[in-house]
Amino acid sequence: MSSVVNVQDRQDRRVLRSRAALMAAAVRLVSERGTTALPVGDLSDAADVSRQLVYLQFGDRDALLVAAATDLVERELIHEVGDGDAPLRARMLAMARHFARHRTFYRAMLTGSCAFPMTRALNRLFGSLVTMTSLREVFGDLDDATAQDLATMVTGGTGSIVNDWLVDADDPLDPEEMADRLLRLSTTFARSHLTPGGHPR
Repeated sequence: MSSVVNVQDRQDRRVLRSRAALMAAAVRLVSERGTTALPVGDLSDAADVSRQLVYLQFGDRDALLVAAATDLVERELIHEVGDGDAPLRARMLAMARHFARHRTFYRAMLTGSCAFPMTRALNRLFGSLVTMTSLREVFGDLDDATAQDLATMVTGGTGSIVNDWLVDADDPLDPEEMADRLLRLSTTFARSHLTPGGHPR
């Protein structure tokens, strides 16, 4: 029984290694070439795995690219942004620095064949910065459906601003300016829903 478990463990580790190699290759090649129009063979060659593994593990090239972007966010950005206890500007600045550092990759992802799933993935990320508790602190007692709709609206707007910045802004990107811009919007949005005494309307 133990030899069967060891074989399974080795196979699982091999699968994880090949997935990690493919995702790393995807980020590297998209960043180097500035496009998502990459042949599957180039991705598999760069990861030193067979083309078949791309299809077996991801289904198709675009699914691999979106998985690579999600992995990059989880490995780097979530760690950099930190937990919800960090000041909002610090979290926004960490986010802006991450996107600026990987601009070529994200710009290609947001303008290429996987733009729609990439935008949805980024909106989920921005959603992690907006908690139901923080919304209720600003807007008062909200029912769950309204709070969720409001979170979707805020994260979608944030995503649009960051997407436009990544795609269209002049080089070099200024993370400090973007963090301040998002913070001003957040502060303005919060203030617009407070009474003169500072309480939610």
